[in-house]
Amino acid sequence: MPATTGNVALALLANTIATGATLVALILAFGKISGAHFNPAVTIADAIECGIRWREVPVYLAAQIVGGILGTAIAHTMFGLPLFSLSHHARCGNAQVFSEFVATFGLLSVIWGCSKLRASLVPFAVGAYISAAYWFTASWT
Repeated sequence: MPATTGNVALALLANTIATGATLVALILAFGKISGAHFNPAVTIADAIECGIRWREVPVYLAAQIVGGILGTAIAHTMFGLPLFSLSHHARCGNAQVFSEFVATFGLLSVIWGCSKLRASLVPFAVGAYISAAYWFTASWT
């Protein structure tokens, strides 16, 4: 997302809506192909639960890293930014680490809870959860 000089809350809201909607679409599109593993924590948790074989984990992780790098380059190209750059906003410290733990724990809880009870709703639940997590974690600060 390009830097804004306007209302930060409105920019965050737009970002959360776009992210949540995109996640729903991507999970629906790729769920049957790869399990829609976009997050290494999801892949590792799935392997722990015997959902995928451990020998498949490195391939998933490599695809996630390459996908993240490629996605960054594509987004930067769309907004006319350099393909790669260092962040000007440091994200570090105990609050940030704890916030990421809470967000990841919640994501896994949503996936496991929904997949056991109503698997068809997982894409929508994940999109909604990630949209909300933007607001209740320190991830965006």
